[in-house]
Amino acid sequence: MKDSTETLSEVLNQSPSVELLRLRNREIIILFLYETFYQKRHTVSYEHLSIQLTDYLTYMHVEKDEENGIEQFDSYEEKAKKYIQRWTDKGFLRNWQDETGEIFYELSSYTSKTIDWLLSLKREVFVGTESKFMNLFGQMKELVEFTNEDTEQRISILEAKKREIEHQIQTIRAGGDAKVFEEYQILPRFHQITQSAKELLSDFKEVEDNFKSITKSIYQKHAEGELTKGEILGYTFDALDNLQRSQQGKSFYAFWDFLLSPSLQNTWDGLVDELYDTLNERKIPTEEAFLKNMKQYLYAAGKKVYKANDKMAEKLSRIISESNAQELATTQRVINEIQSTLIELAQQNLKPDISLEIETIPDISMPNERRLTLERYTEQNYDQPLELAATDIADASHAENLFIRHSVDRAVLNLRVKQALQRKRQVLLTDVIAQNGGLEKGLAELFGYFSVLRNFKYVTSDEKTCTVEFNHEQKKTITIPEIILVR
Repeated sequence: MKDSTETLSEVLNQSPSVELLRLRNREIIILFLYETFYQKRHTVSYEHLSIQLTDYLTYMHVEKDEENGIEQFDSYEEKAKKYIQRWTDKGFLRNWQDETGEIFYELSSYTSKTIDWLLSLKREVFVGTESKFMNLFGQMKELVEFTNEDTEQRISILEAKKREIEHQIQTIRAGGDAKVFEEYQILPRFHQITQSAKELLSDFKEVEDNFKSITKSIYQKHAEGELTKGEILGYTFDALDNLQRSQQGKSFYAFWDFLLSPSLQNTWDGLVDELYDTLNERKIPTEEAFLKNMKQYLYAAGKKVYKANDKMAEKLSRIISESNAQELATTQRVINEIQSTLIELAQQNLKPDISLEIETIPDISMPNERRLTLERYTEQNYDQPLELAATDIADASHAENLFIRHSVDRAVLNLRVKQALQRKRQVLLTDVIAQNGGLEKGLAELFGYFSVLRNFKYVTSDEKTCTVEFNHEQKKTITIPEIILVR
């Protein structure tokens, strides 16, 4: 365990957060990163980032920056390109590539935490000491309660809570006033919740960085060529197991399962709407709307963690395939060499003194080869000419099943989903189908809904399923995973 002095020394000398604050042009750089990424909370493509940074540098008249390799005679486009590369190399930004090959950028966890910390340094006109103490007091009570393994003491604590709640109910029923927070109690608690929510996003980025670090190690060990395929797989599984068993990993996976719960999402949306309605009714001034979009921010950040995990799995798959390809190529090369040697010997009328011995009779299966037989093949001749059928094929009872009787308009299905999400923040796919009269065109229409899902954000449950009726007359149904569409 490192002592505090060693830890501080390591942070001061190695952390990208400290290096960002050391830059001479730190104000210009941090303000740009704040306005471009932190405020809007989204990723930016390389093309748009380059254009925005070029305009910003032109407006700020940045001529020279030796720390970042910016020369006075560079064009502003060249300066923007150098800054982006420098910030990525230094760990201020991180990038990733989508399926089409386009590169996107976002703040690293170091930069996000640096901006969080800088904003926390703002001198507040009003400091909510009461709310901070009550929050601290509540967390202390919770910690003491849930670390106590004594059953009797736990029951005693719960009984005390029960008596307190019953006393509050009786007081209100007797005409007493229900406890309501004053403005001086509301504002600091609101800001504390918002700040904690922002810090939560930075924590997501740290988990994603851990997955990317494992992937980077896989690349490095594979490039070095010192480990076998099995050893690389073993290293990866050990690293993943250590991550999942770590306190950070356990916390993330537990929170992610919690976040994907539909009931929790509905409860959260209701609490947020009620909170902002109360603030508006009481005319309590606040311009911070982060909590309204927090669920979407967390969901997007969580998806990136899983994408980082998928990328690592994809890299492993490539290593395995590549290793197999190399082994097959080596085997084929040896076979070709044996064939070449045998041909040379045959040309010289030499019989090689080699043989292949096996302990059992080989089982040879050649299903596509002709069957070995002594029977002669007799051709079948048909003397009777074919007659035309008396009826047309269209009159056949099942012929209509060979043709498509109706088509599915995906644009209509896309519009139905979009209208459903305008009414609600999230909706089940089965609800969208039910609201539009069910599946009029059978399974084809259901598959049409599946095809338009890629135009929206959605979550598929591996545990919960739904039953959809696709043929009302014959009472035919199909079971599909629960699909939740989110705005």
